[in-house]
Amino acid sequence: MPYSRANHVAMSIDVRAHDHIPVRSGLRLRKRARAFSLVGAAGLASVTVAAIFAIGFLSFASDVSAMRQPAAAPKADAIIVLTGGHARIDAAVDLLAAGNARRLLISGVHPDTSLESIRRATGGDKALFACCVDIDKAALNTIGNAAETAKWVHARGYRSVIVVTNNYHMPRSLLEFGRSLDGVAIHAYPVVNTDISDYAWLTNGASLRVLASEYLKYAAARLRSMASRQPPVANVTLKAKAG
Repeated sequence: MPYSRANHVAMSIDVRAHDHIPVRSGLRLRKRARAFSLVGAAGLASVTVAAIFAIGFLSFASDVSAMRQPAAAPKADAIIVLTGGHARIDAAVDLLAAGNARRLLISGVHPDTSLESIRRATGGDKALFACCVDIDKAALNTIGNAAETAKWVHARGYRSVIVVTNNYHMPRSLLEFGRSLDGVAIHAYPVVNTDISDYAWLTNGASLRVLASEYLKYAAARLRSMASRQPPVANVTLKAKAG
């Protein structure tokens, strides 16, 4: 081909165009690699979180399923029962009638529910309810239970309490009460409505849902405690395991 300035310019443009192709390809490869890296990191994080949740949940479920009402019921200045079922209140009234404490607080009572209606529902003794049972209608949740109980306990100068609630609710209750009742000895008295020992909860859909829901609430309470840098609970006694 005869040399001309036009041919020289065309060849130069052609060379420059080819020179840019590897650069663009390299950019695309780097972008794809970065995208794959981000996806991989997100996937690894998801797997890690899922593994942590699974391990924590299995430990939580194992602890809850091993809880039993202690053979020798503890004694304390007062009994606190958290509403959520007649079985809880029945157990607390029985403890009071047996002389395990001087007074009972039923925390989280509906505003329209009276002490007398609770007495009739439980078949409790009139004299016992009249002298030694109080109700709290202000608490709306477990945090509220702990806060209202703290006011009641400190106003009377009590130094020890028995907390009565369902086994699945006990870990979170002890966590909240341990923070609110600093300096007060807390004894757990779990109520077991359904036998979920020996991993029976794995084949019981209702129990599995309750445990999973409660574990999420318990984990949130633990995270809130860590975020507020509150000291670990050291005033709780849990003698409620099987065996």
